[in-house]
Amino acid sequence: MTIRIGANPIGWSNDDLQEIGGKTPLETCLAEAKEAGFEGMELGNKFPREPAALKAALAPFGMACVGGWHSIELLNRTGREEFDLAKPHRDLLKAMGTEVFIVAETSNAIHGQRGTHLSKRPIMATSAWIQYGERITELAQLLAEEGFKLCYHHHMGTIVQSEDDIHAFMSHTEAPVYLLLDTGHLTWAGADPVGIARRYKNRISHVHCKDVRPDVKARADAEDWSFLDAVLGPDGELGIYTVPGDGAVDYVSVFKELSGYSGWVVVEAEQDPEKANPLHYAKMGVANLKRFLREGGLA
Repeated sequence: MTIRIGANPIGWSNDDLQEIGGKTPLETCLAEAKEAGFEGMELGNKFPREPAALKAALAPFGMACVGGWHSIELLNRTGREEFDLAKPHRDLLKAMGTEVFIVAETSNAIHGQRGTHLSKRPIMATSAWIQYGERITELAQLLAEEGFKLCYHHHMGTIVQSEDDIHAFMSHTEAPVYLLLDTGHLTWAGADPVGIARRYKNRISHVHCKDVRPDVKARADAEDWSFLDAVLGPDGELGIYTVPGDGAVDYVSVFKELSGYSGWVVVEAEQDPEKANPLHYAKMGVANLKRFLREGGLA
């Protein structure tokens, strides 16, 4: 069993609102990630998308490429069409030697719209899941033929947000469709990360670790904040997400349910770097995550 700890650069530079952390050089992100103890990085908007350039950017810091978010629109396309459109991303990940292929449905998602309340997020009709499941299973099978694991990212503001959404998604798909378990999105959505880990452990192939500040969640829920408003937090205050061990998620119990898991656990705690110093929180996240993995039997 091999567990590797990676990071997403969203703690340094936001992808949905690129002016947040926009002036932070990629080299600063990578240097601080190395100092904090990460072994690999997921991709963000500042990373080169050509293999030689990406390898040259990562190599001085000893960082592996973990993979990276890829938006799909299977509500409007077939699995084959989406597969063909993903060729540049497929080629990049193949050249970087990673099997992690993270996807999320974004054709009608609202998480990138700061002025849109989360209560307006899209909800799938029960009858629509059959076709969607067929399309994403087709995409996963095509990716598997190239050595990739499709890791579906449930996410606030999208069609797969709630626990019921996840159950619907999983019941209408089959391997090689895998789930990306994101503790932060599950907790904010009111789902139980421990229960989801227990139920779907055999189909979880990637793990995102971010914690949730319960006081901010309570306000965001009560006042129906947008996703980005909650992530960034009110003026002078921290946002809803933080690194493992700084919020309400019971990571030890989650990891105990993932006995036998092999792969990446990634700190993906988007915060405003002007309020939450990225290096400080990165070091905190790595230290806490190592302890939780050890106590949960995944060290």
